Amino acid sequence: MEEPNYNFYGLGIAPKIIEILESLKFKHATPIQHQAIPLALEGKDVMGIAQTGTGKTMAFAIPTIQKLAQTKDRALVVVPTRELAIQVEESFFKIGRPFGIKTAVLIGGDPIKNQLRALAQHPRVLIVTPGRLIDLMEQRKVHLNDIRILVLDEADRMFDMGFSDQIETILRAVPKERQTLLFSATMPATILSVVRSHMRMPVSVEIARSGTTPEQVTHELFIIQNDMKRVLLGKLLAQFRGSVLLFCRTKMGARKISSALRQQGQRAAEIHSDRSLPQRREALEGFKRGKYRVLVATDIAARGIDVKGIELVINYDLPDDVENYVHRIGRTGRAGCPGHAISFATSDQKEDVASIERLIKASLPISSHPDVPAVQFSQARVRGGSWTNKSFSRRGGGYRRR
Repeated sequence: MEEPNYNFYGLGIAPKIIEILESLKFKHATPIQHQAIPLALEGKDVMGIAQTGTGKTMAFAIPTIQKLAQTKDRALVVVPTRELAIQVEESFFKIGRPFGIKTAVLIGGDPIKNQLRALAQHPRVLIVTPGRLIDLMEQRKVHLNDIRILVLDEADRMFDMGFSDQIETILRAVPKERQTLLFSATMPATILSVVRSHMRMPVSVEIARSGTTPEQVTHELFIIQNDMKRVLLGKLLAQFRGSVLLFCRTKMGARKISSALRQQGQRAAEIHSDRSLPQRREALEGFKRGKYRVLVATDIAARGIDVKGIELVINYDLPDDVENYVHRIGRTGRAGCPGHAISFATSDQKEDVASIERLIKASLPISSHPDVPAVQFSQARVRGGSWTNKSFSRRGGGYRRR
């Protein structure tokens, strides 16, 4: 379904910001921006539910900068990962620089002295990961008594990563008289509890139901033996030509696969929690610029990666948490562009696949490759009939069931 074209006029955005957006070549507002920006500018608490890649960052950056330009208040943006913090800061910098609004990024893995130097510049926007912010609060290096806008971005991921206690501490530390903007791809009970306890009559903006996947992304599932995964990966990388984001379950797996790909002559980099912040930045920037064709990532490191034009997402390992399937494949098919997601499963992962299918309310088309032996799940899956005696044809990137 084609998305309607919204413009930025009529949303209450100040002329100067419209000018900035035009200079940045932002021509159309996304649905989440079109719905959330007017509400945020009116001072309402907003609970935004949207898929990844829908423009959520600008949906809160634009109203936040516009309101800060009219006051002396400050804003706090809390995100789950270092990479997302850096990307959010880039958006705030673009919109806020013409107003002289400074930002500071407070994240783990970055020398604390650099962050203390940034704080000495009196930034109006703090973009933080929960752990580092709590550290600085305990050292009395950061005070939140003048925060008037609080943004919780990728809230579901923060709770998945075990930051619930830190989020509660932060919510208690900021003034009660504030505006809260919460954005999330899904809305589990833990987040609804925060909404009820810490937000004032929030207006819900839901662009897509929880668990939906981008319509322009096609899916494919290969059921193979574990020791054939690397063989199939090599075949697929030869078949596709564009950039590839590959997900592993563990950082050790990410290291091994990245190393194996480099030995095969692939331009590959890895991003996981054992990599230093400079290494992660270099890998991400190299992937964006085309220095690396394949970026191998774990779920924790990859959330929030915003790279245009990723042709293919490969789930080398199925995710431990079923909702991560939605987050993973949200890296491709962004902003209306087509994308493709391929998942590898082994014969004992029938229930894992079924859980994904229940979440996305769709079946994953099963494919095989002529050079890689296919296997079946331990017990055959039946959905309105058997899928035995399948024949396959090559279509698009893979070999699909007919």
